[in-house]
Amino acid sequence: MPHSALLSDESYYHASVATEIYPTLQENAETAICIIGAGFAGLATAISLIERGERNVVLLDAETVGHGASGRNGGFVFGGYSLGERDLSAAVGVENARNLYQLSLDAVETIRQRIAKYQIDCDARYAGVYLANWFDDDRLLDAQQRFMRDTLGVEWQRISRQQLAERLHSQRYFGALFEENAFHFHPLKYARGIAKAIVAGGGRVHERSRVTQIVADGASWRVVTAQGAVKAREVVICCGGYIEKLYPALASAILPIATYVMVTEPLGERLQTALQTDAAVYDTRFAFDYYRPLPESRLLWGGRISIRERGAPEVARLLYGDMLKVYPQLAGTQVDYAWSGLMSYGRHKMPQMGKLPNGLWYGMGFGGHGVGPTTLAGEILARGLLGDAAALSKFAQWGLPSTGGAAGLLAAQMVYWYYELRDWLRE
Repeated sequence: MPHSALLSDESYYHASVATEIYPTLQENAETAICIIGAGFAGLATAISLIERGERNVVLLDAETVGHGASGRNGGFVFGGYSLGERDLSAAVGVENARNLYQLSLDAVETIRQRIAKYQIDCDARYAGVYLANWFDDDRLLDAQQRFMRDTLGVEWQRISRQQLAERLHSQRYFGALFEENAFHFHPLKYARGIAKAIVAGGGRVHERSRVTQIVADGASWRVVTAQGAVKAREVVICCGGYIEKLYPALASAILPIATYVMVTEPLGERLQTALQTDAAVYDTRFAFDYYRPLPESRLLWGGRISIRERGAPEVARLLYGDMLKVYPQLAGTQVDYAWSGLMSYGRHKMPQMGKLPNGLWYGMGFGGHGVGPTTLAGEILARGLLGDAAALSKFAQWGLPSTGGAAGLLAAQMVYWYYELRDWLRE
């Protein structure tokens, strides 16, 4: 498999973003609200607070802004949750499912508005997203389109096989559904743009400030780092797949699951032999591919989930093979970047947000569908922190069930392999 001699574990996103360095916390500070984790959920909570007038906010991250899944993902911005639409409807009923789905669509619009409001240059392409049918069975798309329309009140456009073949030059697909209001972007540029807006709005951001302890301090909390501490009235934990041992009661409720992404060399006119669209694409399998065109005629390709992270050469080899199954005409393409990263899944595959009995707030468990829901969580947590916790009740039923630690990880891998095999047999 051709790959760059300079191929490393650094992501394309990190290689293509201007470095914005925020200071390490090296003092004892006081604030109204301290947020731990500068990924999408923590950033969204902070900017939502600032937009509501609460500027006394401190945001801490053990690494850098967007270091985890928020700065490594596929960059798809669309509605929904990791829990599928039918399972969501079965869990809460049609009316509640429609309401919850609309909240995720509202979050997509919030992201679009913030890109404009804060003038964030994040390579946003407002070109929609295709759900391409991997299987030679039109009933799949017909049923999904009907369900989205009749149950959730969402209209996805039906794309015929011939129409899709004019845009995606592959023998692999059999028509598609098109989500027009969806878009895709450079997630790390967006994360850094929000961090910049937080600071401009009066908040504080500290990178390389790993929290080692959270202790009650009278009616407040004391958040301790290696070189400083923050005394805060409220504390919000938004650490996702990188929570590690910070707070075991929360860490036990998520599974840190890895996914893989690669980016090709600039393809020039060759990209047009595969894609003649600016839209992003994923497919109807459980173990689906997801990909999108980037600036400089590069192609980003992601897929697979696993319980372990892999190095760049192995990620590149796996995804290069996946790409050629769909676009054999791209054989010989060089891979310039390949990386993996950890997402956080709750056992129920819905976002986990709320307030623990001891008073700590949390937002995590956004899985492989987190760009919209993390923004939604920020809005809901900000409202709760400012006294309006009504929206939190919509997510209360999912709670924080234990994922079973190492046994849970193994079970998750077995489930993935089962569905991968089922998809293969279905072909």
